[in-house]
Amino acid sequence: MADTGLPAEISQEDTLVYFNNFYSNTGTVSYTQNEVDAVVGYFLKRGFDKVAAINTGGVILEQAKRDNVPVFKLIDTLEGINEVQLSNIIAQIINANRRKTSSIGYRQQSEYQLFDQRNIIV
Repeated sequence: MADTGLPAEISQEDTLVYFNNFYSNTGTVSYTQNEVDAVVGYFLKRGFDKVAAINTGGVILEQAKRDNVPVFKLIDTLEGINEVQLSNIIAQIINANRRKTSSIGYRQQSEYQLFDQRNIIV
């Protein structure tokens, strides 16, 4: 039999302890109220509705924590960009933090027209 690295026997008590602490052992992530307000306020100012601003702000806060970047510095880097660039950046950050089967995409308009344009005089 192959060695799976699992114990040969798991007691009922071990199982109960594991499942009772399943959600509490995930680690806590805490942000200051100033960080949360700044991020959510930034997205509200940029035209996001309240729910979208809160959800997007949460993703930005998580990404800043993962990259070990102060969230205020991250917001400062987003200040000079337009709405299209902001949407592109947010889509990339969200896609980096979700499964590949549910990524966010967007359609770009083609610069080329694939049919002939003619003036018809009646």
